[in-house]
Amino acid sequence: MPIADAYDCFLLDLDGVLFRLDEPVSGAAETLHTLRRAGKRLSFVTNNSARTPEEIAAKLEGLGIRAAPDEVETSALATADMLAARGVGSAFVIGERGIRDALRAKGVRVVDGDPGRADAVVVGWDRAADYSSLRTASLLVQRGAALVATNADPSYPAPDGAWPGAGALLAVVTTTTGATPEVVGKPSPLLLVAARERAGGGRALVVGDRFETDIAGAEALGWDSLLVLSGIARREDLASSSLQPTYVGEDVRALLD
Repeated sequence: MPIADAYDCFLLDLDGVLFRLDEPVSGAAETLHTLRRAGKRLSFVTNNSARTPEEIAAKLEGLGIRAAPDEVETSALATADMLAARGVGSAFVIGERGIRDALRAKGVRVVDGDPGRADAVVVGWDRAADYSSLRTASLLVQRGAALVATNADPSYPAPDGAWPGAGALLAVVTTTTGATPEVVGKPSPLLLVAARERAGGGRALVVGDRFETDIAGAEALGWDSLLVLSGIARREDLASSSLQPTYVGEDVRALLD
């Protein structure tokens, strides 16, 4: 019996699972098409806070993968929801459009430059981050701003190897200040629970390429998981990891095995 038959919905990580930078993972489009034809529900869930749901859906469509913005759950959306619920008024952001738009949509003022103070410092993936922004973030945290990370992924899987991720930028601030950040993205259950709700509930399978985020998040919730080897994780890592997925496959085509 194919793995997919045992589940109602699939919570699919993006980077390293469905694509690597701008290159699709082999078989991803065909596999998801087959799942939809079988009546399975999908949610695209990512720790990457750089893109908006509309941008993510458009990227997937460009790779031949059918997707709608309301099927996308990002760490940016979850972070904005959390800060707005706490009444945070202003945030200095190391991050790209996804997190900035999400915060503004929830009424959180994004401050730039050298603002002197802010209620929170939010760190996400930012390909334009520089010393000046990291210095300002560190100073604001020392002045009392709460330190929040959209995610703590140390690297980003690209076709030519691993690039520094949001966690690498976060490490600059934590090393400088000694502060302990609040991390919103996986393995925090917040993101996965929201993703399952987007997919309509039911028995969910988490599909990802990282032990410390995807597999750990699923395990914390008592959910099943599929570790794919098309991104960061390697088969030899299984022997040394305390986190063990329910299934392991070379890529998402394993769902149909």
